[in-house]
Amino acid sequence: MTKVLMVASEATPFAKTGGLADVIGSLPRALRAQGDEVAVVLPRYRSISLQGLQRVYNDLPVWLGSTGYPVTVYLARSADVPFYLIDCPSLYDRDGLYSSSGKDYPDNAIRFAVLSMAAISIVRHIFRPQVLHVHDWQASLVPVYLRRLFDLDPTFMGIRTLLTIHNLGYQGRFGREVLPQIGLDEGVWHPNGMEFYGDLNFLKGGIVYSDAVSTVSPRYAQEIQTPEFGFGLDGLLRLRSDVLTGIVNGVDYNEWNPETDELLPAKYSADDLSGKRLCKRELLKEFGLPVDHLDRPVIGIVSRFARQKGFDLIAQVADDIAAEDLSLIVLGTGEPQYEQMFRNLAWKYPQKVAVRVTYNNRLAHLIEAGSDMFLMPSRYEPCGLNQIYSLRYGTIPLVRATGGLDDTIEDGTGFKFWDYSGHAMLQMIRHALAVYKNRQEWLRMMRLAMQKDFSWDASAARYSALYASLTGFSASANTA
Repeated sequence: MTKVLMVASEATPFAKTGGLADVIGSLPRALRAQGDEVAVVLPRYRSISLQGLQRVYNDLPVWLGSTGYPVTVYLARSADVPFYLIDCPSLYDRDGLYSSSGKDYPDNAIRFAVLSMAAISIVRHIFRPQVLHVHDWQASLVPVYLRRLFDLDPTFMGIRTLLTIHNLGYQGRFGREVLPQIGLDEGVWHPNGMEFYGDLNFLKGGIVYSDAVSTVSPRYAQEIQTPEFGFGLDGLLRLRSDVLTGIVNGVDYNEWNPETDELLPAKYSADDLSGKRLCKRELLKEFGLPVDHLDRPVIGIVSRFARQKGFDLIAQVADDIAAEDLSLIVLGTGEPQYEQMFRNLAWKYPQKVAVRVTYNNRLAHLIEAGSDMFLMPSRYEPCGLNQIYSLRYGTIPLVRATGGLDDTIEDGTGFKFWDYSGHAMLQMIRHALAVYKNRQEWLRMMRLAMQKDFSWDASAARYSALYASLTGFSASANTA
C-alpha cells in the first residue's frame, strides 16, 4: 500500500473543463480499491460551494518568495476520497477555471504556483504521502519547489514525485519576469532547467525535476518523443525515456453504461439492443432531424472544437460527408471557426446535419447511445475517453490511428485511418457506411465493442505498481 497525494487543477464532481477532471475524479477511487491511500489537492473555485465542507486549516502558510497568500483549506469527500480544497478567493473566486471570455487569466502563473506551494504545505501540516502525483502544467511546480527550495528539509525526505502529462500541447509558458513572483531564482533559467525558447515553461520544469513521468497511453508516450508530437520537448522526453511510462486512462462505468444510464430514454445491453433504437429515435427528435430516417446511420461528435481534434479535416470534405446517406449530430464548443463551420453545415443541410454549440451532459449521453458511429479524427489524442464510452454503448468509433485512439480501437471494434488528410478520413467513413449495410456484421461489431473493458481496475493496478517501484527507487536524485 502506498500513500499518495495527487495535485491537479480540476476533478469531477467539483470542477471540469476536460478529460483531466474525469481522471482525477475516478482514478483515486480505483487506487483505493487496490489498497493505496489517496487524497487530492484542488483549488476551491467559485463554482464549488462551501456549503457542507469541513474547514480543516486556517491560514495555511503559502509563500512565494516574500509574498504571502492567505489560504484556507476545506475538506470535501467524493466516493470516500478526501479532497483538500485550497481557498484563496483573490486567485480562484472567478467565473472560469483558467480563462474568461476566451482569454487566459494574466496571473495564471501565480494562481497555479500557489496551488503547488499549498500542496507542499499540506504535506507538511495535514497529509504526508510517500508519492506526490502531480498532473499537467498547473501542478508541475510541485517537484520544482521540492528540488529547488526544500531539498534539505527533512519533512520531505523520501517523498517521490510522479508527473502525469495529459496533453503535452498545454505547457504553461510565461515570461521570465514571473520567476520572482512564483518564488524561484535564476538558477532554473537555463536549457536544462525551465527555460524554453525564451520563456519559462512550467511543464518542462515538472519533466526535469520529477522522479518519474507518465502519460495517458503507451502510444502517446512514444509519440511525444518525436518532433511531430513533442511540441519542442521531444528531446528532453527522449533523455528521460527511462522513467517515462504510458498508462491508458480508464473510464467510470458507473456513469457510462447503457444498462444503468439514468440519462437515457431507454436502457439496453449487448443481449437486448432494442433500447438503442429508442435512443436513436429520441436523439433525432431532440436535434430536429427527420425521425422517419431512423434506418439512416447517425454519426455523432461530442468534443471541444479545436484544431487538435481534427476538425480541419472535416472542413476539407464537409460537402462530401453530407452527400453520403447519413445524419451528423454535433455537440461542443471551442474555436469560433469550427463553431461557425458546424453552424453553416447545419444551415446548408438541415435534413442531415444538426449542431448544438454548448456542452450538455444529458445530450452527450444521448449522442453516445443514439448514434451508430462516433467520429474522432484527431490530429493527436493522448488518450481520449469518448471512443471508450462509445465502445460500451455499441456506437462504433471512427478514429485516426494516433495516441490512445490507436491503443483502444482494434479491427472488429471500430474503423481507423492513418494519413492526416480529409480524403483518408472520408474513405474510412465510406468504408464504415458500407459495412453498416450488412446488418449482421454490424451487430457483431457492436456486441464485440460492448464487451471491451476499459474500467479503471487495470489502469489503477499499473499506477499502483509504479508507485511501489518509486518508493523503492534508490537511484541518485536528478539534480538538473
